[in-house]
Amino acid sequence: MKALLSLATRSAWNRRYTLVLVVLSIALSTLLLLGIERIRHQVRDSFAQTVSGTDLIVGARTGSVQLLLHAVFHVGSATSNMRWSSVQALAEHRSVAWVVPLSLGDSHRGRAVVATTAAFFEHFRHGRQQPLQLAEGRRFEDGVPGVFDAVLGAEVARSLGYRLGQRLVLSHGDGAIAANDHADKPFTVVGILAPTGTPVDRTVHINLAGMQALHLDWMAGAPLPGRAVPAEQALLQDLAPRQVTAVLVGLKSRGRVFGVQRAVAEFEAEPLMAVMPGVALDELWEVVGAGEQGLQVMSALVALVSLAGLVAVILAGLEQRRRELAILRAVGAGPRQILLLLCLEGGLVTACGVLLGALATAALLLLGAPLLAQWTGIGFVPEAPRPEEWLLMGAVLAAGLLASLVPGWRACRLALADGLQPRL
Repeated sequence: MKALLSLATRSAWNRRYTLVLVVLSIALSTLLLLGIERIRHQVRDSFAQTVSGTDLIVGARTGSVQLLLHAVFHVGSATSNMRWSSVQALAEHRSVAWVVPLSLGDSHRGRAVVATTAAFFEHFRHGRQQPLQLAEGRRFEDGVPGVFDAVLGAEVARSLGYRLGQRLVLSHGDGAIAANDHADKPFTVVGILAPTGTPVDRTVHINLAGMQALHLDWMAGAPLPGRAVPAEQALLQDLAPRQVTAVLVGLKSRGRVFGVQRAVAEFEAEPLMAVMPGVALDELWEVVGAGEQGLQVMSALVALVSLAGLVAVILAGLEQRRRELAILRAVGAGPRQILLLLCLEGGLVTACGVLLGALATAALLLLGAPLLAQWTGIGFVPEAPRPEEWLLMGAVLAAGLLASLVPGWRACRLALADGLQPRL
């Protein structure tokens, strides 16, 4: 066996210029398979850990996935809001430990603006129950004292170059129309959060009074003609919130989650719904599952094409190796040894491709993690290959060995005299 392995290694090295293309092809297919698998798991883990300390998300009745995406990931828009009186009633429920109201709808240079309370910084958890940390400055205060204070996510401050004390102007809606800017009520940066790898990094946080102050002279999504309320006058107005988009809820005991969920569904003042983040995420994965499977199928097809190339290269080389194989037969090598020799060659080539693909995957994710976090807001943590990734690498290697059986069987069929007979 050792002699055959040495012979297979030398034979493959002798044809290295031809086989290197096959190795690169297998490496590319391995990179696609492992990359998609790693990104799929990292995305799921990142989504699951975004609100790791929240038991329920409460909002106006809509789809559970839509409520989750809008309230937590700031994707899409809410169909309607919930009254502030409903938030107060929810906070007084005997099973509720804390509530964090969220009001969305405004933006700043493409980044979502979330109006909330100081409880957001106390109770919001991400990752493995990690609290929010300030990299610089302080949190805003509830009510009038912090009405025009803003706390920036790490990516907002980094990409836009903001520092403490700088002023920023918020925009109504997505900010596509310059006339919708709240230029008369600028906010001051008082704090910058440490990176979290969640949508918090790409969010501007203000308090609920600030959101109310911005819209004193607005109605139905448009400014009221001739009724501009300057920032100084806004401080003198009643800035108590009227409605919010959603509420993050923490319970005294997770065993009471279904009781609270039922109580919200039966709330008489207005139609509301409460969703568990984990259940809503499962529904989301069911929706995008077809896309994931499509990407995996495409990667598998690339791997099959690469292995077909391996078979084609070895088969094409048999014509030039007739004499070599015939000499091996003449010195005592049987069909089984010839078959094993070619299988070892195919296995070595496949193993080199799989190893190169695995190293390329690790390098790309390690070096590209900061860019991926910047573009997607998802933190990619370097880690050892998961069991599923080991299975994929083993499957590619096993497929390479099986593919090598085809040229091996063809070589065994060649007659001894056919290889030794001189060709004119």
